Amino acid sequence: MKRRILDMMMAACCMAVSFLGLAACDNELDIQQEYPFTVESMPVADEIAGDETVEIRLEIKPSGNFTGTVYTLRYFQPDGKGSLKMEDGTVLKPNDRYLLNEWKFRLYYTSQSDKEAQTIDLYFEDNWGNLQQLTYDFNGKEAEEDNNNTEAA
Repeated sequence: MKRRILDMMMAACCMAVSFLGLAACDNELDIQQEYPFTVESMPVADEIAGDETVEIRLEIKPSGNFTGTVYTLRYFQPDGKGSLKMEDGTVLKPNDRYLLNEWKFRLYYTSQSDKEAQTIDLYFEDNWGNLQQLTYDFNGKEAEEDNNNTEAA
């Protein structure tokens, strides 16, 4: 008799837990759209002469993938003077936003300063508001021709 009561109580407890578990569920799928990301860069030369161009290889690495995510790029140049191009030849204007169609791409920075330190800040943003910043500092150097002429004198 005690065994039967104990079995019935156990069955009632199991049913109560099952009902509570089902009541806590909803029919909507939880789809994650927003994933954090990082931007990785290959090493870049730290010295640059006037009219010299430096290649910057970059890759966006999201922690997950949602097909509706798009990435954009903005840049600023707080020190020095130069220009930044995308690999397709598009010349970037400071503070304008540019859509990135690829996760692996190259930028080309051309110095327009002689012997002057230069800095560029790159801002990568997705359409969910996540932001990553990379800063490149270049020390100015004399052009190779100037060095050769100075040594010969």
